[in-house]
Amino acid sequence: MSRNNLLYAGIMLGATLLPVAIVHADDIIITTPPPAVQEETVPPARTGYIWAPGYQRWDGDHYTWVTGHWVEARVHSHWEPDSWEKVDDTHWRFRAGHWQED
Repeated sequence: MSRNNLLYAGIMLGATLLPVAIVHADDIIITTPPPAVQEETVPPARTGYIWAPGYQRWDGDHYTWVTGHWVEARVHSHWEPDSWEKVDDTHWRFRAGHWQED
């Protein structure tokens, strides 16, 4: 096998071992299950704000913890936190935090 063919074979093998990620706008679907949510200490309440809990963000090849933060409250709405949901036996979908009308 030539040196170029060997290099190409190595690259292709490496690519098949990487986690699969499908990204469409705000939709991220991956095959790597998220780690457990980290426990956070929620700070004392702030008038006019709600606490958006932290979550595991996908950074292309690994997860990174994003610390919770304050979000300005909205009348007649509640905050749906960032989360991961299992799609099937091998895929997970990220749902970005957002406001949901009551």
